[in-house]
Amino acid sequence: MKSFNVPIHYRSPLVTAIKLKRKADDKMKRDFSPTVLELGSLQILLARHFGFCYGVENAIEIAFRAVEENPGKRIFLLSEMIHNPGVNADLQALGIKFIMDTRGNMLISWDELNSNDVVIIPAFGTTLELEKILRDKGIDPTHYETTCPFVEKVWNRAEKIGDEGYTVVVHGKPGHEETRATFSHSKARTPTVVVKDMEQAEHLGHYIAGLLPPPRFYEDFAGQFSDGFDAAKDLQKIGVVNQTTMLASETQAIADHLKQVITSHFQTPADRTNERFAETRDTLCYATNDNQSAVQGMLEKEADLAIVIGGYNSSNTSHLAELCELKLPTYFIKDEHCLISADEIRHFDLHSHTEKVTGYYLPAREQLRIMITSGASCPDALVERVMERLSVITGNEQAATVIKEKWEI
Repeated sequence: MKSFNVPIHYRSPLVTAIKLKRKADDKMKRDFSPTVLELGSLQILLARHFGFCYGVENAIEIAFRAVEENPGKRIFLLSEMIHNPGVNADLQALGIKFIMDTRGNMLISWDELNSNDVVIIPAFGTTLELEKILRDKGIDPTHYETTCPFVEKVWNRAEKIGDEGYTVVVHGKPGHEETRATFSHSKARTPTVVVKDMEQAEHLGHYIAGLLPPPRFYEDFAGQFSDGFDAAKDLQKIGVVNQTTMLASETQAIADHLKQVITSHFQTPADRTNERFAETRDTLCYATNDNQSAVQGMLEKEADLAIVIGGYNSSNTSHLAELCELKLPTYFIKDEHCLISADEIRHFDLHSHTEKVTGYYLPAREQLRIMITSGASCPDALVERVMERLSVITGNEQAATVIKEKWEI
């Protein structure tokens, strides 16, 4: 796989050495067990796969290159480059300004832009409507486009089945930049509707099966369907694609459920299922799959708690935290500063969607076992700093130094 020119301060000699050793020992990526690091009285179980993915490194390289190649020019990002506060802060420190926030709210008026400006498209991609605005201003949106190729793969899949007469059902978070972009590309070719979870998918199934009157659809799915969507006829032939960072198990369950509903309602013979339901292969990106599988492998071990590192608005990271929460106490943190002390931790609560401080999170045990993973937009250097901070607050700083020296030789 291509290597990218990513700033050195995002790299970690320790994590790089661990990843290279695991890759050499497991070229086919069949071993999802964690790497175990013994730091005195602290044992860290580090997930097999975590951190920067292909799409994120590609985006970072392009963004930093845009700055180097355009001295004196105004440079803008359509929205956050990736969902990592540290990386976005670094870009802002270089003078890059965000045109809108992650929800699509304008931070800078379109009237302020002109044809001499540079606009970078983030890794999530963007909508056809926003591309047109930029082109109308004389700005080429493709010159510094960092759209992840795995996101583009979803667009291509949606367009293909749309051209074959299927309505597209997008499993994704309606307000997420990537889902908005996928929805835009899909609805340009075919009727499209977004479902955010299994509950909404089951509700959609009621309309497919004729259990609910079509007029109610427009209220129940307000803001999640394409213009001109006809609930009475556009749900007779469908295919499912997804936001690339969703839970793999949930997307599969949604596809299976909708397939069962539509084939049962229309009494489609098993050998003719594809007449009503498009068999789309899973459209999650490889990193999302690998990171989720690595968490599942890590959770087969015993531990006292899990720490998940990444931006609080990162979809793929939040799903890693959700998986860990199913088995043990889990703390979703954005950086090492969240580890206030051995008695307090600042973390994001997925249920209340707020950051809070929890006390006495470390069990009073002689030997601690902590699982660690991070999202696809989290630098390896940040993971190393979290491990260093844990070693300090648990009194294992010297042991951590020895481990680093061992791995970095």
